[in-house]
Amino acid sequence: MGEITVDEFQREARDWLGANATHAPRDYGAICPPDLVERGLAWHRRIREAGFAGIHWPTRYGGRGLTAEHNAAWQFECAVAGVPSVFNMVGLVLTGGALLKFGTPEQQQQHLAATLSTEHVWCQLFSEPGAGSDLGGLSTRAERDGDRFIVNGQKVWCSGGRYSNWGILMARTDPDAPKHEGISFFLFPMHLPGVEVRPLRQMTGESEFDEVFFADVELPADHLLGPLHGGWNVGMAVLTSERGHIGTSVIGLERRLEAMSKLAEGRDLGAVERDRLASLLSKGSAYKAMAQRQGPIASTAASLMKLGITEMMFDTAELRADLAGPSAMLDGPDAFGMLQAPGGRIAGGTSQVQRNIIGERLLGLPREPKG
Repeated sequence: MGEITVDEFQREARDWLGANATHAPRDYGAICPPDLVERGLAWHRRIREAGFAGIHWPTRYGGRGLTAEHNAAWQFECAVAGVPSVFNMVGLVLTGGALLKFGTPEQQQQHLAATLSTEHVWCQLFSEPGAGSDLGGLSTRAERDGDRFIVNGQKVWCSGGRYSNWGILMARTDPDAPKHEGISFFLFPMHLPGVEVRPLRQMTGESEFDEVFFADVELPADHLLGPLHGGWNVGMAVLTSERGHIGTSVIGLERRLEAMSKLAEGRDLGAVERDRLASLLSKGSAYKAMAQRQGPIASTAASLMKLGITEMMFDTAELRADLAGPSAMLDGPDAFGMLQAPGGRIAGGTSQVQRNIIGERLLGLPREPKG
């Protein structure tokens, strides 16, 4: 397609979205919910045909061969338009990044183009009941047996597990090694015998996530990605290397602040409620400024923002419920928001883990004692 500057590309993306955004499902964020899968797939195929999927992937795998800055511009314009930038974030961002950095030529040939076409749809098999945000504490095992690994264990909070045909799995391959050194990273077919996927019912009544069980699953050894026992470095490189999320997070935060500011409309708030709302809006504005200062490279500011915005949205849900009165305890959006809010303290890294990161890496406090 020839060279194109980031500004030229961004104008191209903006014009295309202006003409095509009506075909998109609502902006569901990073993970497509089960009820929007068909619309999400159709939107992704439209994106791909227009050259906006795998923007910074090599052309030999179906990408456009541009840069991470071009990809960030696409994400930003999608956030402005209020549409999903990708159907399968785990595939296009995490798996694709891992394959491009650590994959063998055979693995890249097998999976990259198929992921862009959504022939391969991916889920993330990282979190466990006893090791949610502490990946180093995972206990799912993959024991070497000749030309295969035997996998046993359980994963939880798996987004898209029931509609994915592939997963990225982190499992313990050396139980005697220090916890971060005995983990390996695998490309995992979800339909192998011994795999069971169960929807995980939340207190909102929805089942957005799944739990996955492995019982003597025979995984071919050539599905190992990167070095044996070196999966921790593979996983961390993938999770921290993506760029472009800061601009989109600012757009999302601005919309949250706009919605929060409307809580007072049509209500005669007392002094206490006005003070609570003003405090929340002030905090949100501070987080927005922090995001704009951080730039494209992730830092401990990301943990400050994650913790702060999570707590801000939890307090906002409580304020909405208080303003709605007793009816908020029954049904409707205020009740749903109150039930949904605690999940933000778990998703994407728990608030406790964010506090540890801030305390140890930013404030220089002693590491938390390990029991």
